[in-house]
Amino acid sequence: MSLYIVATPIGNLDDITFRAIEVLKTVDVILAEDTRHSKRLLNHYDIATPMRAFHEHNETQKSTTMINELLAGKTMALISDAGTPLISDPGYVLVSEAKKAGVTVVPIPGPSAIISALSASGVASDRFSFFGFLPAKQTARLKAIQASAHLDETAIFYESPKRILACLFDFQSVLGDQRVVCLAKELTKSFETIKTDALPMLIDYLQVDDAHQKGEFVILISGVDKNNKVEGEEQLDKILPILLSEMGASKAAKLAAKITGIDKKHCYQRAIDI
Repeated sequence: MSLYIVATPIGNLDDITFRAIEVLKTVDVILAEDTRHSKRLLNHYDIATPMRAFHEHNETQKSTTMINELLAGKTMALISDAGTPLISDPGYVLVSEAKKAGVTVVPIPGPSAIISALSASGVASDRFSFFGFLPAKQTARLKAIQASAHLDETAIFYESPKRILACLFDFQSVLGDQRVVCLAKELTKSFETIKTDALPMLIDYLQVDDAHQKGEFVILISGVDKNNKVEGEEQLDKILPILLSEMGASKAAKLAAKITGIDKKHCYQRAIDI
């Protein structure tokens, strides 16, 4: 009556633990995000365990059936196409309901694109937040970027090749040119690339060759320097009263945000508190 959450390679098939292979060989069923994709991994390690498709489109529908089978004594392993399941991948509904039903949920740790990129990025790794994939539409994407722009910790995102360039332009429009950013793509594969630089340099890298935009990307944004944050707040204290004497709170907050780099919502709240 155990559900194993098994991390699998993110590119290089050698990046799998002995324990993960043993679990995949001995469970009754493997729940795979894409059975055709995972077949290559299973064949490589002579794993003959039956697979069932379990993905974002059928997770809610199938979770109850899976839990009933687990409660009846079956053992199952959940895998994603690559890396650690549930991290921007299906599985949350199943794990949440399994825990409620008293099923033992066992993590089998291994590869993770987030941690792999962070460890080799050169940006601060003591504190970070992961936000998954950014929205596809620009307006929503800009709002998501603005919401994380003033964190004093590393912010991590996933992005697809078709949107990576537009995404970096949006980061530049919100963060400016000075913020240190890491782009990591094709991790553990033949064309693995990890570049850490200011946004203009990374945009140039993407534009110089269309091939540079290929692959799944991890984006790591360095946090706001605490000293700069304090200076920004001090600057805000000085300019907000002046702006408010000439215009309404909304316009003053918008202008103050442009001047200081502080989030507009924060500036507006400060404006109405004065």
